[in-house]
Amino acid sequence: MLLSNLFETLMLICFAAAWPPALYKSWTGRTRKGKSLLFLIIIVIGYFSGIIKVLLGSGHPYLLVPYTFDMTLVICDIFLYYRNYRIEEGRPLPHLG
Repeated sequence: MLLSNLFETLMLICFAAAWPPALYKSWTGRTRKGKSLLFLIIIVIGYFSGIIKVLLGSGHPYLLVPYTFDMTLVICDIFLYYRNYRIEEGRPLPHLG
């Protein structure tokens, strides 16, 4: 079981390492090209399922940290997807303030 949790953690760390460059590209590119909203939502559902798995006792509690972190990164990418959609459509961005 320990080895299984170790490899699951390593997988989640590798996934987390892949998202910051994608977020940077979304932020600076100001476009949705190469992004799929459906794909991002499926990934969030997968991470949420992993969190539920841990909460049901099938994983070590420390796994909540990488699952939550990874899911947060993907949710940020979803926000950038909508921001870039508004930019591409020529709509003003909402004012937060």
